[in-house]
Amino acid sequence: MSEYLTLFTTFFKLGGFTFGGGYAMLPLIQKEIVEKHKWASEEEIMDYYAVAQCTPGVIAVNVATFVGFYRKGILGAIIATFGVVFPSLIIIMLIASLLQNFAQYPIVQHALAGIQIAVCVLVFQAIIKLAKNGIRDQFGWCVFGAVLLLSYFTSVSTVMIVVLAGISGIVMVKLRKGASA
Repeated sequence: MSEYLTLFTTFFKLGGFTFGGGYAMLPLIQKEIVEKHKWASEEEIMDYYAVAQCTPGVIAVNVATFVGFYRKGILGAIIATFGVVFPSLIIIMLIASLLQNFAQYPIVQHALAGIQIAVCVLVFQAIIKLAKNGIRDQFGWCVFGAVLLLSYFTSVSTVMIVVLAGISGIVMVKLRKGASA
């Protein structure tokens, strides 16, 4: 199977069989990209997540674009991106055409409530995995705490929080280099 087809089918599967969107997809993306296909290392996938979070768009789409680009250039990026979004397009069109007719039924409402709970667990799992791989020292925990507090208790924009966290990381590296020189 050509690598283009493998890119498409891998991301099609991620896009079609992962519920909950970007953050809920992170553990499955990691499993497919790092463990199964070995297209990236643990450290590289964390970098992809970080950059994907800082760029406009859905994190899973951005990661698919990055992986596709690094594997097969611009065509690989297009194919991987199309692979991850195509199932959603199909599913959204089907749901939109059917949901209006069935949304009032209690069984549908209960099913959606159950799915929401499952998605919360998947997002929590992604957070735990990201924390284990991304927070390496006391400084990391301080940045984590500051970001958590800023995002939860203030109206500071997410973009500003990400920029401030990035700047703090740069400053810390400079301070550590200065202290070791």
